[in-house]
Amino acid sequence: MKSFLIYWLWPNPAGWHYGDQRVMVLLGVSVLLIVVSFIIRCVRPRFTNAITRHLTSSWSLASFWFGVVALLLVVCRTEMIQFLSMRVLWAVWALLLGLYALFQMLQFRRRHYTMIKQTRVVDERDKYLPRKNR
Repeated sequence: MKSFLIYWLWPNPAGWHYGDQRVMVLLGVSVLLIVVSFIIRCVRPRFTNAITRHLTSSWSLASFWFGVVALLLVVCRTEMIQFLSMRVLWAVWALLLGLYALFQMLQFRRRHYTMIKQTRVVDERDKYLPRKNR
């Protein structure tokens, strides 16, 4: 148990460099999150459904900050900055990203709807037909 905690909470784990494949993938993911945030900001006003626009209002800001934090964690890990390069911070980042995505999915399923226009046919014969007693 002690070795497990030391592995996750060690303040300065070594072994990462900018030529490493994991570092390049994580840098690409973080930059991709930042770019996606700007794309979402440009595309969101074009949505015709007002409810979809309202539900997606936080996506660009969240994507930007998750990308910036991931970029910061990658750079701190490769430059061996103590206490900001701990593995547990990556676990917290991934947990928060997963919780945010789950919350947004639940909100989207619960609150997203479309207004269906109903046309009522007025029949002149209805006023002469018998009705239910109240």
